[in-house]
Amino acid sequence: MAGNTKLNLWFGIVGFVITFLVSFGNNLWTTSLFRGILGFVVWFLLAFVLRFILGILANPAGAVPKMPTGDDVPTQQELSQDDQDRGSRFDVVTPDQDNELHDLLTPKPADSGPKDEFAPLNPPKLVSTKQQDPEELAKAVRHLTQK
Repeated sequence: MAGNTKLNLWFGIVGFVITFLVSFGNNLWTTSLFRGILGFVVWFLLAFVLRFILGILANPAGAVPKMPTGDDVPTQQELSQDDQDRGSRFDVVTPDQDNELHDLLTPKPADSGPKDEFAPLNPPKLVSTKQQDPEELAKAVRHLTQK
C-alpha cells in the first residue's frame, strides 16, 4: 500500500469536519457529533481501500518478471523476447470429443420410429345440458341478461 496511516487520519478528519458541519445546521450538536464520528470512520476506511487500489495499480504483480533459479537462467535477449510476445498468444487446447459427437449424430436403431402417436385430450364433461328443458334454459338466459 502506498503512503502510511497519517494519510488515513487526514482523510478521516476531513470526513469528520464535512459531516459535522453539514449535520450541525439541522440537528442537535450531539447528533452532529455522532454523525461526524461515523463520517470519520467511513472516510478513514475509505482511505485504506483507496490506498490499497492505488497500490495495486501502481505495481501490479505481473509487472516484474520472476527470474528462474538453477542452471537454465535465460539471457537478457530471451527475457526481452518474452516481454514482446506476452499477451499476443492464446495457448488453449480443447479436449477431443469426436467420438461423442459421432455418437450423437448417428441414429440409433431403437429410435427409428415414433412409439406413441398424438392423441388429442378428450376430457369428460362435467355438466350435461341434454336433460334440461329448453324453456328452463331460456328463463335462465333471460334472467342473466336482465342483471
